[in-house]
Amino acid sequence: MATVGVGPRLAAAAADAVLICHALVASFAVFGAFVVFAHPWTAAAHLPIVVWSSVVNLAHWTCPLTPLERTLRRRAGQRAFEGGWIQHYLEPLVRPLGMPRRLELVAGISVLVWNGLLYGALAVWSAG
Repeated sequence: MATVGVGPRLAAAAADAVLICHALVASFAVFGAFVVFAHPWTAAAHLPIVVWSSVVNLAHWTCPLTPLERTLRRRAGQRAFEGGWIQHYLEPLVRPLGMPRRLELVAGISVLVWNGLLYGALAVWSAG
């Protein structure tokens, strides 16, 4: 009987790990340019993540981590959220009344503009 519930517990832990990974990737997309200031070689990882994050939001795609987390939550016996990751985890913090598509567009454009500014500042700082 010791193995009863191991599958759901493992699925719940895996879903939480996917959530943390997703949050880290999103945070790196937004704040990774600060890491690039300290370690310029990280731009090789940061720039593709910025592009991916922006395209996923602007094209209204679903990041593969989202359905993976939902599947793991269902396997764990938890309620899987509907919609995208941003809508589920960030929208309630930003705008409780909701505006999912507009929020995706804002996120996609903001990530590009913000990182463009930070990389511009990095270029000026490196040149001077």
